[in-house]
Amino acid sequence: MTWKKQLALLAKPYYWVNILLAISYMLAKKTQFICTRLFNLIGEDEDCDLDSREVEILFFLLIVVMIRSRKTGSVTMINYLASSFLYTKVANAILWAYADFRYGLGFLLLCVLVGMVLPEPSYRGPEHITYFRTAQVFEEELLRDKRTTWLICFYTVWNPSCVNFAPIFAELSAEYNTDHLKFGKIDIGRIPDVAQKYGIADHSYSRQLPTVILFQQGKETDRRPCTDSKGKLQKFFFSSDNVRATFGLNQLYKEAVERLPSAPNKVKEAKESKKVQ
Repeated sequence: MTWKKQLALLAKPYYWVNILLAISYMLAKKTQFICTRLFNLIGEDEDCDLDSREVEILFFLLIVVMIRSRKTGSVTMINYLASSFLYTKVANAILWAYADFRYGLGFLLLCVLVGMVLPEPSYRGPEHITYFRTAQVFEEELLRDKRTTWLICFYTVWNPSCVNFAPIFAELSAEYNTDHLKFGKIDIGRIPDVAQKYGIADHSYSRQLPTVILFQQGKETDRRPCTDSKGKLQKFFFSSDNVRATFGLNQLYKEAVERLPSAPNKVKEAKESKKVQ
């Protein structure tokens, strides 16, 4: 996702309202007018700086956000923000309650109201993804036309990394889909047999979610994340550029276009399109 797109997303109410909630306590403390009224400070000599306990809470929050963001595979500013909102709001609730229990309760009610009124924006752009509902249909489709290459995302609806990757996979499908290069998704939370067959752990602590597998001529040829020679799972950041490079989508697209009728013209158009991008 380009910076231009990220800044456009930040303009949406969900993000800037949650950013205000995330910095609400510090903003109140650092704004003299608000601080003296909310925290009953009297006199010009009173200090609105954070005390040691408040600094400890904020420092702990910073560590948690960094760790969780890395575990969820956040690679863009928007991903970092989205994955940190929950923890920042919890920390702010603690800080407000530390100052006054009533403030903490009011802040929690405000967060609930914001969550109901402003849900997180979801990807609304075009996509060309086949959603497989059963294992049988999936296996039949892989073997129906062996000239077709499939890039399949194995995911669960509750995993944060899968949620972060969903718009990236959708955009890639819109860009590269052809009759012989297709994109599909399987919810292994609903079809655990598929997860077992392809060796994908679907428990809450799994580091294999999402898993993207490339199938050519009906057989698996590559996957991410994958294991090294010692059987250790290697971390993979599911950014758009990483997926393009790892699976060679440009080359796969070119090969898929060559199989279409009027292939020479199609290949020329594909090359020109990629040069523009």
